[in-house]
Amino acid sequence: MEQAALEIPERLGLHAGDWVIVRSKEEILATLDERARLKNLPFQPEMLAFCGRRMRVSKVAHKTCDTVNKTGGRRMHNAVHLDGGRCDGALHGGCQADCVFFWKEAWLKRPDQGASEQVAGLPGGCTEARVLSAARQPGDETSVDPAWVCQTTALFDATEPLPWWHPWQYVRDATTGNHTVWHMIKVLTAAGYRNLAGLGFGYRLLVGLYNKFQMLTGGKPFPEGTGLISAGQQTPTEILDLRPGEWVEVKSGAEIYATLTKKGFNRGMRYDMEMLKYSGNRYRVQMRVDRLINEQTGKMMQMKNPCIQLENVFCRAECTPMRLGCPRASNTYWREIWLKRVDGPDRPR
Repeated sequence: MEQAALEIPERLGLHAGDWVIVRSKEEILATLDERARLKNLPFQPEMLAFCGRRMRVSKVAHKTCDTVNKTGGRRMHNAVHLDGGRCDGALHGGCQADCVFFWKEAWLKRPDQGASEQVAGLPGGCTEARVLSAARQPGDETSVDPAWVCQTTALFDATEPLPWWHPWQYVRDATTGNHTVWHMIKVLTAAGYRNLAGLGFGYRLLVGLYNKFQMLTGGKPFPEGTGLISAGQQTPTEILDLRPGEWVEVKSGAEIYATLTKKGFNRGMRYDMEMLKYSGNRYRVQMRVDRLINEQTGKMMQMKNPCIQLENVFCRAECTPMRLGCPRASNTYWREIWLKRVDGPDRPR
């Protein structure tokens, strides 16, 4: 459907650290089509609770990673992430993924913009009721086991391919304020070094030199390692019955690899290389997670083995090819066997 022209600007030129005000419900509805989307990106019903709030831009969402089709990096236009702007899943069957929202800049305004613009209506456009019903696949509106629709399940359609080698994405990582220039230099230099080591010539020497340098500078060791359990064999489990507020220490990479298949899974849950940097550190438990929407199918998954989410522990996109610098801050989920209970932090965090 062709949208009528709006007086609301699609682009504000926001940077990380800028303050914005989430537009009113009426203004946002006027930007949405009959599927409750803008440029194929859904406006989720949980986002209505943020209307009128003054919030801070945490990152500019100029790119993201494809967690649905696994195609690598994706380009997003005119969107940001906001501090505290995560989904509580209340209107998506109680999903506990705690995903960070994408906010189109058309849904926001700067605090100094003054009175709201006059909003042109969209003939046959969107209503609040439609936003609510669009959280389910068409035909599943009254199903007890619907296929859910959210920004994560629709992200592929709302983005474009972004090759990892495209240099301007890394320039934008710095110019938007998402990362410092020095941080991106370090990330890209380390990626180049890993690629060099991956050629296979002098691998152990290069890894040894890397680890020695990291030891001297207080950094993390070379991100390497694979699971040890052969396909078809059952992976081990451990029940700690961890609760929110408790402290844990992340086990070493070697201890965790001993619990994984050679493809990196423990009882269906993948251990991501981005998680290795947290080994040896202590964190508080944020929550137990046992319900997640399957990003490929939209169906709710009830976990047989609940996992743990830790405070301020998420993917920082520092070592995985094709998603370096991704600002999405996706949560990481931890099997209890990868953690050990401790009394508290061993040093200030």
